Amino acid sequence: MSYTRSTQIALENLRDTGHLSWYVIPLLALVLYVYSSEFQKKNWAIILAGLAFWGMDWINEIINAVILHISQYAPLWITPDKSAYIILVGLNIEIMFMFAIAGIVWTKFLAADKNTKYLGINNRWFVAILGSIFSVFTEILLNKADLLIWEYPFWNIHCPCLIVIFGYLTFFIVAFWVYDMSSLKKQIKTVLSIYAIVFLGLIIFGSLGWL
Repeated sequence: MSYTRSTQIALENLRDTGHLSWYVIPLLALVLYVYSSEFQKKNWAIILAGLAFWGMDWINEIINAVILHISQYAPLWITPDKSAYIILVGLNIEIMFMFAIAGIVWTKFLAADKNTKYLGINNRWFVAILGSIFSVFTEILLNKADLLIWEYPFWNIHCPCLIVIFGYLTFFIVAFWVYDMSSLKKQIKTVLSIYAIVFLGLIIFGSLGWL
């Protein structure tokens, strides 16, 4: 097998600073504002849920890059160009900043009582499923605009179930699980464990040249 055209473009642009743009600065400011606002209110559970969500995305992105290396064909999703900076083949800086705050945004839709139901469904599951479907719908729009490319028949607009479940639902489940933990100590330990996996993945696979 040989790389797809979109994969080749992504690899050519991978970690190329030549496309950096000033709009990255306000995106960074937005992320800092969101976290500082929650920090000021001492909303530790929401902050840690947001970090858990973000960490889960990093794990997925590392797996996606490893899939490309093993297949020598394509990752599951590709962000080939039109970005200020492509970090991994399926992760650009714009997506990274979005996921940095997405967990906080969606956690704010949860009811204070975890047993409350929305439309007859437990509110945690309702928000997780709704958020996952909304996210995949957004991906479909990005795909139509050729900003996000899918190359495999089991991971595209005609087969969205795997994207909903493994592309997003797992993020929501972990983030809301962290949010509902009984103690701050457990929340911190869990988030640190997630980022330990992320950093190990970056170090191991990065040193092997798989990323």
